Amino acid sequence: MNKVILMGRLTRDPEVRYTQGEKPMAIASFSLAIDRANKNKDGNEQTADFINCVAFEKNGEFAEKYLHKGTKVIVEGHIQTGSYTNRDGKKVYTTEVYIERIEFAESKLSSENNVQNEQSAPTATPNDGFMNIPDNVEDAGLPFN
Repeated sequence: MNKVILMGRLTRDPEVRYTQGEKPMAIASFSLAIDRANKNKDGNEQTADFINCVAFEKNGEFAEKYLHKGTKVIVEGHIQTGSYTNRDGKKVYTTEVYIERIEFAESKLSSENNVQNEQSAPTATPNDGFMNIPDNVEDAGLPFN
């Protein structure tokens, strides 16, 4: 069985090209940064794996229209390996995830907030699992009033 499910953020905008012929087909290429927690002697250190993905047809069109750098998605697909000989005559091996399904892993608002947070200066926040709620947010929308 060859089945992969990944959740991560796009490292760049998808590169989309269309095949030639009677029915052009969209082919979108992008990479996902997948968080991986590593333990070191001082505690947890977070690193990431960068996985190349390819989406065809409707999934390729979806990627072109809705995905951009920083978007958090869940993808389902299968691993495909290949090889080619580069200009220097060396054999290069490839591994990609061919996407069969794409879903957003967060709301558009959360995604936009992440982009804004990445652009502002980093601040130290406790990693206690709780989310800080700004003072100007009304309590009426919270489920535990």
